[in-house]
Amino acid sequence: MSENETLISAARQARENAHAPYSNFRVGAALRATSGRIFGGCNVENATYGLTVCAERVAILKAISEGERGFNAISVVTDTDTLTPPCGACRQLIWEFCGDVPVILANLKGKTETIWMKDLFPKPFDSSNL
Repeated sequence: MSENETLISAARQARENAHAPYSNFRVGAALRATSGRIFGGCNVENATYGLTVCAERVAILKAISEGERGFNAISVVTDTDTLTPPCGACRQLIWEFCGDVPVILANLKGKTETIWMKDLFPKPFDSSNL
């Protein structure tokens, strides 16, 4: 299994833990650290919606909280025909903590697409703006 397939598999597995009772839109993400460790995350909804946390942010925050600081890829898996990219808030966090990494989008039917962050988020706000 290739590194990308391993990452997609981890995101699919994380998706199984999604808590999405309101939207039924279950998302899984997997973040690969430069150390080789993979951190999975799923979306966790809240009745207030505003407190809902996306799968990508869960994976990033989990990795950061466990001491990782370097990352080289992230995968996002949904059960949609059209592949689903990260939302704007997730794009900001991915850029902040991962930089220009490949974002591997996948669905449960085996469709995949890889997009680099610089193409997904062409004019990011980062420390260079401060």
